[in-house]
Amino acid sequence: MVKPLRAQKGGALAELLRTPRYEVLPTDEAADLVAAHVPKEVTITVTASPRRGMPATVLLAVRLAKLGYHAVPHLSARLIRDAHELGQIVDALKAAGITDIFVVAGDAREPAGQFPDSLSLISALPADHGLLQIGVTGYPESHPFIHDDVTIQAMWDKRRLATYIVSNMSFDPETVKRWVERVRRRGVQLPIYLGMAGVADPARLLRLSTKIGVAESARFLRGHPSWVARMFRPGGYEPGRFLSALVPELASPDRRVAGLHVFTFNEIEPTERWRREMLSRLS
Repeated sequence: MVKPLRAQKGGALAELLRTPRYEVLPTDEAADLVAAHVPKEVTITVTASPRRGMPATVLLAVRLAKLGYHAVPHLSARLIRDAHELGQIVDALKAAGITDIFVVAGDAREPAGQFPDSLSLISALPADHGLLQIGVTGYPESHPFIHDDVTIQAMWDKRRLATYIVSNMSFDPETVKRWVERVRRRGVQLPIYLGMAGVADPARLLRLSTKIGVAESARFLRGHPSWVARMFRPGGYEPGRFLSALVPELASPDRRVAGLHVFTFNEIEPTERWRREMLSRLS
């Protein structure tokens, strides 16, 4: 017997919400916030901050791994000087049992060394890296500095080296749907984690972006004015409404959506409370 559409949609939503990825910023209190509020079945990814550098990201990922989380550090190509530094990072991750990385070009204006983009860094990984998963970025909304065709071509170029894609944050479900379809039409079949904002207070987001240096704050705001406008507009964004608009279309097996990548902006407790309330309503 075929389930009604509403039941199918609820089941798809619940499946996406059970084991999401939470992206956190490498602040001093991040590990304590995660340990206090997030269950172990949630993957924790750690951003790379131009202001704090790669060591802050690696140290937080290692600490989270020791607490029992599946921790995924973001390796920012433009923050890593050379193959020697990359090898040191890989050794530290290996020692902590971390086998999953998310490689980004990074927001530093100039590369620190020999890696201008994520492809160059992935290609330079040591042969004995021991990594089982390597993620790369996709852009449903136009990148502020790179043409859409170039970003999709980049995914094609990295498909043999990477194992999954994480889409950058978007507030428009229709844009995300069209982007996934376009990626699949181009023949890129890597699993996709859909990037979405969690429960974040806009004023806190702006303060935190300045503190942590997320996309160098000013460039972030200049490059994504619609994001800020939608978050500040009353009723402009609610994560449950955004997620509901993505299914059932993206629950189709041919779309190969692996899960959710939630940008928490370190609003970890409110985001986790929202997730549990959503699951409770769906069940």
